[in-house]
Amino acid sequence: MATEPELIDARGLKCPLPVLRMEKRLASLPSGAALIVLATDPMAKVDIPLYCRQNRHDCTLTSEGDVLRFAIVKS
Repeated sequence: MATEPELIDARGLKCPLPVLRMEKRLASLPSGAALIVLATDPMAKVDIPLYCRQNRHDCTLTSEGDVLRFAIVKS
C-alpha cells in the first residue's frame, strides 16, 4: 500500500541546508520511500540531483515560479 510522500519545505533556506535536511531525512527512510523537497535556492537545482545521482536515488525536478520541487525515491 503506497503512502503519501513525506515533505521537506526548504523554501527560503540557502545552500547547503536543503541538501542537509534531505540527507538526514533520507537516512531514516526505508528503500523505496518517496520524499518531496521544496526549495527556492537556485543552487538546489544542482546540489540535490547531484546528491541523488551519487547515492542512486531517483530524482525528478519540476518548478513553479521560483519554487523547485524535487520528487525523490530512495534506492
